[in-house]
Amino acid sequence: MAEKPWNGRFSEKTDQSVEAFTSSINIDRRLYRYDIEGSVAHCRMLAQSGIITDEEAAVLIEGLVRIKKEIERGNFDFDDRLEDVHMHIESRLVEHAGKAALKLHTARSRNDQVVLDMRMYLRQAVKEITDCLIGIRQVVVNLSKVHIDIILPGYTHLQRAQPVLLSHHWMAYYEMFSRDTERFREGLRRINVMPLGSAALAGTTFPIDRDLTAKLLGFAEISRNSIDAVSDRDFILEFLSSASICMVHLSRLSEELILWSSSEFDFIQFPDAFATGSSIMPQKKNPDVAELVRGKSGRVFGNLVALLTVMKSLPLAYNRDMQEDKEPLFDTVDTLKSALKIYIKMLPHLKVNGDVMRRAATSGHLNATDLADYLVTRGVPFREAHGCAGALVKYAVSQGKELHELTLKDFKSFSSVIGEDVYSVLTLDQMIDRRSSFGGTARQNVEARISEAQMCLQKELAGEGFSPNPREG
Repeated sequence: MAEKPWNGRFSEKTDQSVEAFTSSINIDRRLYRYDIEGSVAHCRMLAQSGIITDEEAAVLIEGLVRIKKEIERGNFDFDDRLEDVHMHIESRLVEHAGKAALKLHTARSRNDQVVLDMRMYLRQAVKEITDCLIGIRQVVVNLSKVHIDIILPGYTHLQRAQPVLLSHHWMAYYEMFSRDTERFREGLRRINVMPLGSAALAGTTFPIDRDLTAKLLGFAEISRNSIDAVSDRDFILEFLSSASICMVHLSRLSEELILWSSSEFDFIQFPDAFATGSSIMPQKKNPDVAELVRGKSGRVFGNLVALLTVMKSLPLAYNRDMQEDKEPLFDTVDTLKSALKIYIKMLPHLKVNGDVMRRAATSGHLNATDLADYLVTRGVPFREAHGCAGALVKYAVSQGKELHELTLKDFKSFSSVIGEDVYSVLTLDQMIDRRSSFGGTARQNVEARISEAQMCLQKELAGEGFSPNPREG
C-alpha cells in the first residue's frame, strides 16, 4: 500500500479510526470513470505544455486505461487507507507506470480534481434525466390523445369545481415536466464549467493550457476564479433544487392517482404488475408504486436541505465538509431516475374508467358558473349573475336536483331573462367546448396543444434544441 501523499509533514501514522471516518471511497468510487478521463486529459495537456514528456504521457495514459478496465471488471481493491477514488487510482498507477505516475498530479490538487469529476458526472446525469423527462412527456401526450373524449370533474380545494377534459388534465403534467426539462438544461450551462487548473485554491505556477483541457473534456467554459472554482457547489445545489421541483410534480401526480384509484373515486385502476396486495386482507390492491414515489420525494427534499446546511457557513475556499456533497447528490440522481423510469413504464397501462368520470362531472352543480355566464350574456352584471346562480344552486339542492333538472318555471322564478336556451348551455359537452380561451379545456385547444407538444418532442429527439412551445423556439 502506497504512502499517503501528504505524509512528509507528519510524524505519526493516521489512526485507523480516522482513516475509516474520513474515507469516502465507498461513495465516490462511482466517479472513477470521470476521474480517469480527467486525468488522461490533464496528462495530455501536461505533455503538450512541455511539463512532462510525450513518452511519460504515453505510459501514464496506458496505465490509466488499464486501471479503468480493472475497475470495470471488478479486479480492483479499494481500501479506506487511501481515502478516496483519486488516491486509489494514483496509487495503482504507480504500480503500473512507476515513478512517472508521481508526475501526474503536477499543477492540480484534489480540490479542483474532485470538482471536475463531479461536474463531469452531473453533466452525464442531467442528460440521462432529461432523456427520462422526454420519455414521460411522450407518455403524457400519448395518454392525452387516447383520452381526448373523456370528461371528468376538475377540482379546487379537492371539491368538484368545473368539468375538464382528462386530456387537458394530463397535459397539465406535460407543462410541469417541460419546465423541469428546461430547468435541468438551463442548469447544465452552469455545470459545464471546467475547474481544473485552479489547483488547491490559488492556481498554479506551471504554464498549463486550461483551454486545451476544457476542449479535451468537452467543457464550454472555464472557471474564472480559482478560489470560487474549488469551493463552488452551487451547481449541485441548483441540480438538487431542480430535482426537488421535479419530484414535487411526480408526487402530485402520485397523490391524484392514489385518490383516483380508491373505491371512493374509482376513476382509474392500476395494472396488476404495478400494484401489490396485503398480507392479511385478500381483497386489497395497493398503489405502492405511486405511494413510494410520493414518499421518495421527501428524500430528495432532504438531500437539498442537507447540502444547503453543509454549505451555509463554510469560509472560502475548500473545506472537508464538502465531502458530504456526494451522498445526497448520488442518492437524488438515483431516486429521480428510478421514479421517472417506473412511471414511464406504468402510466400507459392505467385503466381509465371514463364512464365513472363522466357521471361524476354531471353531479355537484358543476354548471353553476356556466349559468352565471349565461346570465351575463343577457345583460346581468356578473356579481348579480353569480348571486342568482348561487341561489338557484341552493334551491336545486333543497329539491335534490341538479341545475339542468330544474324546470324553466323554476329558472324564471329567479330571473326573468332566462330562456329555453339555458339548457343547451348547461350540457357537459357545451361546458367543455365553450371554454375556448387560450389555454382552456375546449377540445380544439387541447388538440392544438397536443400537436404542439408532439412537434416539440420530435425536435428534441432530433437534437434541435428545447422549447416548451415550438412557436417560441
